[in-house]
Amino acid sequence: MSGAIAGYLTKRALLDRWRLISENAAGVEQVVIIPAFAEYPQLFQTLGDVAANPMEELQRTLVICVVNHRIGACREDIENNLRTLSSLKDYSRTSPLRLAWVDAASPGNELPEKDGVGLARKIGLDWGLSILAQNQHWDAPLISLDADTRVDTSYLSVIREFYASENRWAAVVNYAHPLDTPERAAILCYELFLRYHELGLAYAGSPYAFPTIGSTITCTARAYAASGGMNRRQAGEDFYFLQHLAKTGRVESITSTTVHPSPRTSHRVPFGTGRRVSTFFENSADAYLLYHPESYRVLKAWFGVLQHNRFSSSELILNHAREIAPELERFLVQQNFPEACARLQANHRDPDWLLCQFHAWFDAFRTLKLMHYLRDHGYPQQEMFDAIATLLQWLELPAPFPAVVEEHLDSQEELLSLLRALSSSRP
Repeated sequence: MSGAIAGYLTKRALLDRWRLISENAAGVEQVVIIPAFAEYPQLFQTLGDVAANPMEELQRTLVICVVNHRIGACREDIENNLRTLSSLKDYSRTSPLRLAWVDAASPGNELPEKDGVGLARKIGLDWGLSILAQNQHWDAPLISLDADTRVDTSYLSVIREFYASENRWAAVVNYAHPLDTPERAAILCYELFLRYHELGLAYAGSPYAFPTIGSTITCTARAYAASGGMNRRQAGEDFYFLQHLAKTGRVESITSTTVHPSPRTSHRVPFGTGRRVSTFFENSADAYLLYHPESYRVLKAWFGVLQHNRFSSSELILNHAREIAPELERFLVQQNFPEACARLQANHRDPDWLLCQFHAWFDAFRTLKLMHYLRDHGYPQQEMFDAIATLLQWLELPAPFPAVVEEHLDSQEELLSLLRALSSSRP
C-alpha cells in the first residue's frame, strides 16, 4: 500500500465513529460518494441516473450515500433523513447498483453541531479510500457527487477511462445547470458568473482555473491521501479541497460527460448554487455585477512577474507589482509577501519548483482575496454583459452582442452556450 495512503488511513481517516453499511466491496474499482441531507426523494432520482449506466460499470463501482444532519437539526430534516435510510434498505434489494450507506442521522449518530457537508463528504471519501486501498486500486477514482445532481449514462465509463491513463491526479467533470426551470433567469445569471470567472482565471494563467462545485470533483485514492483528505467545513469544502489537490498535483477537466447540479433555491450554506439562486430573487440587480475584467489583467501581469523574476529580491518584485498597479503592491505587502518570498527562495533552488511554490503561496484563496481587494480599491464591479464582452474581446472570440441584456434570456442562454463550449475545449 502507498505510504501516504496507509498514513492517512491510520492517522486521519474517520472510519470508527460512523460505520459503513455494505455487503461486499470485493472487486470495486471506483467509488461514488453522495452526501445526503434531507434529500428524499431527490436522492433516488440521482441514484436512478447512476443505475442507468452500463452494467459492467455498475459491477466495478460502489456508491456510498452518507445520510446526515447535525445535532439540533429541525424535525422536518430529521424525519426526511430517517425516511431516506429506510428507503435505502428497500432500494438496495432491487437496484442494480452496488450500494452502501453511512447512517449519520439516527439518534446518537448525528454530526457534531459545528460540522456539516464537509464532514459528510469526508466520511464517505475516507471509506472510499479504505476500500480502494484494500483492493489495491491506489490510482482509481474517488468521485464526489451531490444527492440532487443528475448525471449522464456515460458518467461512470468516461470517468473510469480518464483515470485508466497514467499519471492522472484529479479532475473536475463538465457541468451544466438545467435551464428549463422556473429559476431560469437566476441560473443563467449564476452560471454566467461562474464561467466568466473561470475564463478570467484561465486568461490570467492561474493554476486554479477550474469550477469549485462539489458534484464535479474527482481524484485518485493516492491524490486524496496526499492532499490531506476532505476538510470538515460547513461550506466551501469543495473550494479548499480542490485547492489542496492543485497544490499536490494537476487538476484536469473531464469534458465528455456532464453533471447537472440542481437549480433549486437553498439557504443551507452561505454560498453555492442554492444560495445564489435565493439571493437572486431577493436582489437581482447586484447579481448582474462581475469582477472588473481589468482585475484579470492585473493577475496575468503578476504571474508574468513571478515567471521572470523567480530569484529577484522581493523589493524588485514589489517594484514590478507597483508598475502593474499600486493596489497590487499594497495587497502583497499586506499579505507579507517579502517574508514569504525570502523563505521560498531560501528553501527552493530549482527554478521550476520555486515557481510552483510561489503559486502554492499565491493560491486560490489568496487569488480570491486579491480579486476582492481590487474590487474595493479602484476596480469596481462591472455590468455582467459588458465585462464578458471585454474578456471575450481580449481572447479574440465572438460573442452574441449587443443583444444580451438582463431581459433577454434567450440571448443569455446563447452566450452561456459559448462560455460552456470554451470551458469544454480546455485541457
